[in-house]
Order: sequence, then structure tokens, then C-alpha cells
Amino acid sequence: MPDRDDEMPISYRDAGVDIDEGARAVESIRDAVRSTYRPEVIGDIGGFGGMFSAAAFKGMADPVMVSGTDGVGTKLKLAQLLDRHDTVGVDLVAMCVNDILVTGAEPLFFLDYVAVGKLDSSRMSRIVGGIADGCRQAGCALVGGEMAEHPGTMDPDDYDLSGFCVGVVDRPKMITGETIAPGDVVLGLASSGVHSNGFSLIRRALVDGRQGELDLPRVDLGGASLADVLLTPTRIYVGSVLGALRAGARIKGMAHITGGGITENLNRCLPKGVDAVVARGSWKQARIFGLIAEAARLDEDEMLKTFNMGIGLGLVVGAKDAAGIAVTLREAGETVFEIGSIEPGSGAVRYA
Repeated sequence: MPDRDDEMPISYRDAGVDIDEGARAVESIRDAVRSTYRPEVIGDIGGFGGMFSAAAFKGMADPVMVSGTDGVGTKLKLAQLLDRHDTVGVDLVAMCVNDILVTGAEPLFFLDYVAVGKLDSSRMSRIVGGIADGCRQAGCALVGGEMAEHPGTMDPDDYDLSGFCVGVVDRPKMITGETIAPGDVVLGLASSGVHSNGFSLIRRALVDGRQGELDLPRVDLGGASLADVLLTPTRIYVGSVLGALRAGARIKGMAHITGGGITENLNRCLPKGVDAVVARGSWKQARIFGLIAEAARLDEDEMLKTFNMGIGLGLVVGAKDAAGIAVTLREAGETVFEIGSIEPGSGAVRYA
């Protein structure tokens, strides 16, 4: 073993973990976390476990808990490159709550895990502030989390995010897709942009070697910068869709359009024996998708199975119900398109 020149103790800080900065980080996020609390939350930030009363289940015939976990992926690399950390937390929450929403579940509470190379309380406050913002949008409580410092494993400015949410739905009201039948209509709710998928491709096609251009206004993006467009957070559909369901909307199936695009997500809510036939050009696509396609030299079919292409949530409804549901969702702030129909088939997505 190598000799040491002295016998001085090695503190945890000497090893790269700053407990004092961790305490400052916890204090910096306290108000943001508390701002998400629902009446069912028991206890406060700093406990060993998040507690949530089952009072939310009262009145349900057969409450079913629905859980989901996800991350933000390599969109974080762009946030780190630009030193913009305020919105990726919204992405984290959105990826989880939109997933469980497709069952008709109401998100109840959320937990996050933040791994960092070196803890910075100011940056952590911005990251968790975004997570709290997402939780407020979704109506769920941020009841716990972990900030883990990984010196020697991660670069000092590097971090990664993961999240976990739990929701509940009454089994008789659960949305399963089982009743989807030929003649039904597919509605698409507009995305806010790229959301949180495909960023490894985006970075290679549009970002690498162009760092100095990312904050510049672009005519082909309507005056917005590429940085602003790409870091626009994932839209959270919880409030509008749950509001429509509570108002009596009869939604037969839903799909969160994430990695795999419309092609490999809309089919996940279809029963055997039917296809979703999506009409090309039936919705407005944001300009960013054209830029990606051109820079990466991808055809439309490849784009449709990689990106959301402007549709963040797909809904399958009866033909007689489609117009009324669309009106309800538009009144709640969504941009809604009729993008296709259900026909006999084998459980796939086809384009017309």
C-alpha cells in the first residue's frame, strides 16, 4: 500500500461529499415542496418516508392504485450545456403522470431521485422547483425524494433525474381500451413540442458543434431560439383530461405519445381486431419537427415512429361523443385535432 505523508483524518467533504451543502439544498427546496401538498399529505419534508392518507379512496367501489416511473433522458445534457435547469423537473413529472393518466387514474403523490456529481444548492433549487411546478400542474403532492452526491462516478456538473408517481382510479371507471370498436374516432391533443424523447438524435443532428448558435433567434422557428424550443417542457394533460372524465366524457382508450412516436404508442391502447388509421396532415406540426427531419435526413414514417410529431396524447372515443369531448377539452385549454378512426385490423397503427 502507498505510504501517507501524514496521519490526518479524511473527512466526508475531503472525499467529495459536502453534507453542509446538502443541508442548504434541502432548505432551499422546502417551500417549493410544501407548495405541492394536498390535504392527504401527512408529515413534512425531511422525514424518512413520505406519508399519504387513503382518504382519497373514499367513495370508490374498487380503488386501484396505478404507479409509474420514468426519467428525462438525454434532454438533461442540453439543460446542462445551456445551464438551464428550471424546466426539466416539469418534464420528469409529466413523463410519469401522463403515463398513469391513460388508465383514468388521478395522480396522488410523487417522489424524485436526483443524482449529482457535486451538489450545488442553487442549481438543486431550480431543478426541484421545476419538479414542484410539474406536481402542482398535475395536482399531485411531492412527498419525498433523494439528492445523492456521486463524486468520482459523475462529473461535477453532471446530474440525472428519475421519478415515481402513484395514482388511483375506481376499477369500474378504469380506461382499458377493451370497448374500442370500428367506427370510433381518434382525437389528438397537441404537444408543447418535442417533449422528452429523441434527444440523443436531436443533439447529434442539431446541437453538436453548434453550441454558440443555440440561443440565437431563428426565422425558421418564428423568432424563437433552438434552445427555447427544445427545452420547452412536456405538456401535462392531467387537469384537462380528468376534468373531462368527471364531466362525463366517455373515453374508451388513451395513449401517451412518447418514445416510439404515434406508431408505437397509439397501438398500445387497441384491442385485437382493430387498427387505428391516422390521417397524415390532419393536425398542425410544430416547425421543429421539420428541422429535425431535414437535419437528420429522416422520412416521415421514421419521424412518426421516433417523435410525437405534435401529438402528445391520443384519445379513442365514440363517433357520437367526439365533438362534445373535443369542445370540453378545448375549453380546458387543449388544442384538439381529429386525427383518425378505428377500422378492423390486427391492433396496429396505419397511416392514410
